[in-house]
Amino acid sequence: MTTPDTPVIPSRREARRQDRRDAILTVAQTYFLEHGFADTTMSGIAAELGGSKGTLWNYFPSKEALFAAVVERAAKAYQGRLSQILDPDGALEPTLQSACRSLIEKITSPDASALHRLIVAQGRRFPDLSRIFFDLAPQNTRLLLADFLHGAMTRGQLRMADPIDAARALMSLSMSGCHQQMLIGRIDRPAPNEIAADAAFAVDIFLRAYALLSGPSLPPDAPPI
Repeated sequence: MTTPDTPVIPSRREARRQDRRDAILTVAQTYFLEHGFADTTMSGIAAELGGSKGTLWNYFPSKEALFAAVVERAAKAYQGRLSQILDPDGALEPTLQSACRSLIEKITSPDASALHRLIVAQGRRFPDLSRIFFDLAPQNTRLLLADFLHGAMTRGQLRMADPIDAARALMSLSMSGCHQQMLIGRIDRPAPNEIAADAAFAVDIFLRAYALLSGPSLPPDAPPI
């Protein structure tokens, strides 16, 4: 008899199907990044896999669904790591610095950079690409960070504010340094010390902006003291 906490062990058939699905996603990710969305075909991916297109269609009903699954797998893997970093019991500043370093490392990685270029290059032609990417990657990461920041606000570590706006501000600050340099081609990839410096800068500015307010608040028309 199983309980709600008992882990569900997949059958051998389900495990084989999951392994096959993972293999498809691994090949598809490489294919999308190398060829772009427009020039990627289900036939081409099937040929890389060494199987039939019909088998591929049994797992994914369209190229868009396959692309979404590729992005979702990558995003979930990163968001799982970020969830472990965002420990509500840890000290706030070092936790935020670790989170920002993790974010910068992720978005400046070769695969993430290639995916960003793909979205920028072909997003207008295929608007669903931008929606899929934003909803599964930046948006979900922002919501995860916002949940942590909301907890920090309720614990009295930060001033009360819109946590989603706060998460957007912290992510934007984190991406304003070496990631921006990569986007315009000034550097190929940042060094670890550059990533650490960007994270420290972002957290310092963020904590100044969202510090607890001190002293009594005055009405807007109050005369100066």
